[in-house]
Amino acid sequence: MPTDLIKLPGIGKKMVLMLNEIGIEEVADLRGKNPLELYEDTCDKRGERMDPCVLYTYRCAVYVAETDEAEQDVDLRKWWNWKDKQHTNERNLKNE
Repeated sequence: MPTDLIKLPGIGKKMVLMLNEIGIEEVADLRGKNPLELYEDTCDKRGERMDPCVLYTYRCAVYVAETDEAEQDVDLRKWWNWKDKQHTNERNLKNE
């Protein structure tokens, strides 16, 4: 099934598969999501601790999905620039 996820920066075939495994089928599914929860879901689904780069890519993907293209910061379209940033949708999972 074709997906628009592949159009997101940093998202390749493997990332599309990982997103599909946790119920994300298209870009619209990312809106309002917590990237940290998506990352934890991927780790649980795969039964292993994933590289933190997956979290950074999820942060970037949610940012791009939620932000109008004209308003996007060019630097935030690069997943590696999310290493030391939290997305506004993130919250401490331990406090829920």
